[in-house]
Amino acid sequence: MPRTAPLLSLRQASLYLLIALVGAVTLPATARADTTVMRWHTLTLDFEGPELSESATPNPFTDYRLDVTFSQGDRTFVVPGYYAADGDAANSSADSGTVWRVHFSPDQEGDWTWSASFRRGKGVAVSKNVRPGAPAGFFDGKSGTFTVTPSDKQRPDLRAMGRLVNDGTRYPKTLGDGEIFLKAGADSPENFLAYAEFDGSFKTDGHRDHHVKTWAPHVRDWNPGDPTWADGKGKGIIGAINYLSSKGLNAVSMLTMNIGGDDRNVFPYTDYDERQRFDISRLEQWRIVVEHANHKGLFVHFKTQETENETLLDNGDVGPQRRLYYRELVARFGHLLAMNWNLGEENGKWGKNHHKPRFQTTEQRVAMAQWFHDHDPYGHPIVAHNGQWPGDLYGPDNHFDGWSLQTSTPTFRNVHRSTLNILNAAKNSGKVWMVACDEPGDASHAVKPDDLDPDHFHARTNALWGVFLAGGWGIEWYYGYKNPHSDLTLQDHRSRANMYAQSAHALHFFRSNAVPVGEMDNHNKLLVDADGFCLADPGQVYVVLVKDASKPAKLDLGSHAGPFTVRWYNPRTGGDLQTGQHTTLSGGGQQLLGAPPAEPDRDWVALIRKSE
Repeated sequence: MPRTAPLLSLRQASLYLLIALVGAVTLPATARADTTVMRWHTLTLDFEGPELSESATPNPFTDYRLDVTFSQGDRTFVVPGYYAADGDAANSSADSGTVWRVHFSPDQEGDWTWSASFRRGKGVAVSKNVRPGAPAGFFDGKSGTFTVTPSDKQRPDLRAMGRLVNDGTRYPKTLGDGEIFLKAGADSPENFLAYAEFDGSFKTDGHRDHHVKTWAPHVRDWNPGDPTWADGKGKGIIGAINYLSSKGLNAVSMLTMNIGGDDRNVFPYTDYDERQRFDISRLEQWRIVVEHANHKGLFVHFKTQETENETLLDNGDVGPQRRLYYRELVARFGHLLAMNWNLGEENGKWGKNHHKPRFQTTEQRVAMAQWFHDHDPYGHPIVAHNGQWPGDLYGPDNHFDGWSLQTSTPTFRNVHRSTLNILNAAKNSGKVWMVACDEPGDASHAVKPDDLDPDHFHARTNALWGVFLAGGWGIEWYYGYKNPHSDLTLQDHRSRANMYAQSAHALHFFRSNAVPVGEMDNHNKLLVDADGFCLADPGQVYVVLVKDASKPAKLDLGSHAGPFTVRWYNPRTGGDLQTGQHTTLSGGGQQLLGAPPAEPDRDWVALIRKSE
């Protein structure tokens, strides 16, 4: 007869202990009142259900549905669960078993309750009904309690800062500390997850298998105590995460499905042609990687599809195939603290000279955002990527929170202008957007390896500082398709170490100097006789980039009386603020900024503040 409560095997008990040691708590579904988990850490509940497999009939992915409601007072989170085979599939490569799993990251301390709904019936997983089908027995209706205590983590671990959310401003914030989160990281390789030590047939299925990665150069960046799976697998990709974090970056990007696309090795299904059954062990291995990214302080940019496959599922509609895919993503990765859902890379109808035969319509684009708004219990930011310019998606009548910008010029000259144009157009249409430039530069080269462009002048000035001083919230670097270490072939992030260092310097500038970017707007017209950009709260604080400081630059202070302090920041080497020719400006009218501390013919950043 069906079991009505989950059972713990010796193997599962060992797994629970292991997970608890690395900062998550995994429990059988008989949790007691004295169960505790830390705020922002992951609570995982495992349930014992029917014996099934990836290939079983009924299909465990479509014909069963686990939802767990987590409550504190009048606040509730309805979190989807998923079929987890034997509960240890990342290590065992199991494709069958009895374990069902749900993850939850609580946002408040105190006492919580949970209750499980387990339903069965044809297609219940993607049903639009709240309680579709019939009760599936086993653990349906089970409930429990737990207590949330303060986190014990420190920066850069996201569990010290809390979930990243859109609060209706230009910048996402971390809920735990309320700080604005500016990002800089790696957009490439887009096939980050095409990794040889993940389970699955994608490595030998004849679909561009030569792109599969070993991440061998980053094995040395793996550290004792870092996660692995299956007796030591995963050190290369975990090491890549560690390297990005060690360089001071805080973002990493990845496609989760590129069937029919440029790489064709990344997809969640059991094989390339499947759409209703998922590779459980591979997805568990993905989860280990992206959770580690958050623990190392990296925002995870999930790109759910690319331009070549945007109509692959349900001809572009939010039909049963797409809803199933999205549900698995939310169930397995929605508990991450810093992430966004990107609903399409180069999405929609391109310009008149682009002859893409099939593309998603405005209605289909809006419907995708609606689905995530309705079903992601945490409200992670929702964006998309051009392709099609976002003019059809502005305004308060849909659920896009912002934009993931792609540009096209080798000198990155249009990053600043395009970021500013989207921010202004969205605001004028009645809804403030967050905008990041996540593919700056041209398709062929963009950010070249350091040995081909050691200084990265255009990327640094026009893209990195250009996006921040437009009011954008971040940047991710794209590596072109013609370079060595390209967008598809890159396996060693050290190829762009200089660009990463300069990106970290920008993040350091804003954070260490407590620049109040949320109170500032772009004011390029205040910068006179100079090529550069200006972000300002006029009369209070100004951040100015000048691309050639040997040309006398002026700042128009208008009617604002001084004095104002002037300090300089070296965007190439970072460090502390420095004193240049002038230490103060008297205020009022156009004031010469004076010369920087050194290298006057180079680019410099000036921070001008009202004296207290």
